[in-house]
Amino acid sequence: MSFSRADKSRFAEWSFTIDRMLLSALLALIIIGLVLSFAASPAVAMKKGFDTYYFVERHAVFATLSAALMLVMSFLSPSGVRRAALAVLVASLAGMAAVLLTGAEMNGAQRWLSIAGYSLQPSEFAKPAFVVVIAWLFAEAAGRRDVPAWPLAIGLWAVFAGLLVSQPDVGQTVLISTTAGILYLLAGLPVIGAVALVALGSGGLWYAYQNFSHVHSRLDRFFSPLPFENFQVDRAMQSFAEGGLFGRGPGEGTIKSVLPDAHTDFIFAVVGEEYGVLACIGLLGVFAVIVIKALIRAAEEPVPADRLAIQGLAIVFGLQALINMGVNIGMLPPKGMTLPFISAGGSSMIALAITAGFLLALTRYRPNPQRLKKPRLVPTLEAIAYRGGDEAQAEVK
Repeated sequence: MSFSRADKSRFAEWSFTIDRMLLSALLALIIIGLVLSFAASPAVAMKKGFDTYYFVERHAVFATLSAALMLVMSFLSPSGVRRAALAVLVASLAGMAAVLLTGAEMNGAQRWLSIAGYSLQPSEFAKPAFVVVIAWLFAEAAGRRDVPAWPLAIGLWAVFAGLLVSQPDVGQTVLISTTAGILYLLAGLPVIGAVALVALGSGGLWYAYQNFSHVHSRLDRFFSPLPFENFQVDRAMQSFAEGGLFGRGPGEGTIKSVLPDAHTDFIFAVVGEEYGVLACIGLLGVFAVIVIKALIRAAEEPVPADRLAIQGLAIVFGLQALINMGVNIGMLPPKGMTLPFISAGGSSMIALAITAGFLLALTRYRPNPQRLKKPRLVPTLEAIAYRGGDEAQAEVK
């Protein structure tokens, strides 16, 4: 479908301004995730007593919803993105507070709300909203000294991080804190604040290590593992060796039959075993295209709040992918973090659709607002003096 430049409809405007490379990469990632669910999910479904394609069908439904939501969100203006982010953040933080009171506990963590028979994880939705809001606050703090944006940003981070730690979800806390710290530096704020954030983050990690048994055991097993102690990670690493460069072939992998999280946290290992290391590098390349393209667009963005929001969304998206992949290849301790649009999980996929939608909306090509400013109607004295001669005298008169 093509449009004329004279067409002023909203859809035509969207088609001319959307970053097509970024959109194509995100849609490709959603399609790849759906294809890979056929490789990883059936074995897990049968082991759990569900129909063979139970998780595949769920993945297809959420992938369709995610693609639709991402496209709808991409129509927003930058101010619309900020308003939507604020609304999502308020609702998500309220949901996280409700989780502590009524949420269901799974695997030693209390992160989910049960609504109409479905499990919802509010913290997933809070991530992209938090990034957009704190980017705006940092931009205000850097540009306006009369607005208490800096204390508000730190207070927002403290509330969000505190709710995450209470669940507990140390992995997500590290992710959002790292992103907030990078945005702080990119905003050009005083370095002393970054030092304070690092100190707070380090103290928080030490507190988590000392007070949360699962954090303590995971870090100890990672740095000083005993034989057969890290079964999931060891088996995931072995799958890459067995897959080699080109893989054992679709459906021929064995890791999905022995790992309970093969369709979520360890789907990257399934890709390595069945499709090979080259396929893993290709998948990594798709993530790299999304992040790098977004950062290039951010460098061209003249509005500080929008620039920081694009950078933050790209960073949180890319870091989540790197953390998941790092766990699969044994470079990081297990975090329970999904691979964006590839792993199964309803809350995660919908939240990532919001992230991608915000990113597409903010990276749309728009004219520089500085160039749209109308010239002054009354000539300035400098301009008159520059012209000189009789013409200048006539204008003064």
